[in-house]
Amino acid sequence: MTAAVGAGLEDRIGYRFADPALLREALTHSSAAGRGRLARSNERLEFLGDRVLGLVIADLLIRRFPNEDEGGLTRRHAALVQRATLAEIALEIALGDCLVLAPGEDDAGGRRKPATLANGLEALIGALYLDAGLAPAARFIAHHFGPRLEVMRSPPQDPKTALQEWAQGRGLALPDYRVVEVVGPAHEPRFEVSVQVGERPPATAVAGSKRAAEAAAAARLLDALAIGPEASDD
Repeated sequence: MTAAVGAGLEDRIGYRFADPALLREALTHSSAAGRGRLARSNERLEFLGDRVLGLVIADLLIRRFPNEDEGGLTRRHAALVQRATLAEIALEIALGDCLVLAPGEDDAGGRRKPATLANGLEALIGALYLDAGLAPAARFIAHHFGPRLEVMRSPPQDPKTALQEWAQGRGLALPDYRVVEVVGPAHEPRFEVSVQVGERPPATAVAGSKRAAEAAAAARLLDALAIGPEASDD
């Protein structure tokens, strides 16, 4: 990442980093970690940014919808922090142009991959938080996620129900959920769950409960179906 590229991103997000190394780390994909001075990838900042994003979105929802129940808030929250939304915002700020990728990953279209873009956006949020605290991260989140929140007139349908209705509408069998693996200590397990509809490729997700992993897997499969050749099927 050149200084000019970094400055361009700072211009687009309206924030100057006191510690430029944090921005550099946030933009360093795992494929490029360890190359030259880029010793660390953005995975740690992604971990932090995910938590900061979740907190700020929850706060925005509580304030915007003071009378809504927990179920509705949860569905709104899930829609706002899903990978597709994050990747969309990353494209809006041209984050992909600034990512530091290994040549092979770059040649494979890494700058446009939804997962890479979403992870990079979370890492950027984590970097904002570490650079100056919650305020700049919250401003960034409110600016980019707020308009999406405002047009969400009703809570989105939960992913499992939406996937089931998608399958039924096409005369397919109900989604098949399977626990692939359970890891971690008994008091804090992590569930990896896959879901498949018909002969279409399955999607997998990992979460702290089976229910959450199923919902996340359903959301990922819906994302794939929405952009794949099967999306136009009746």
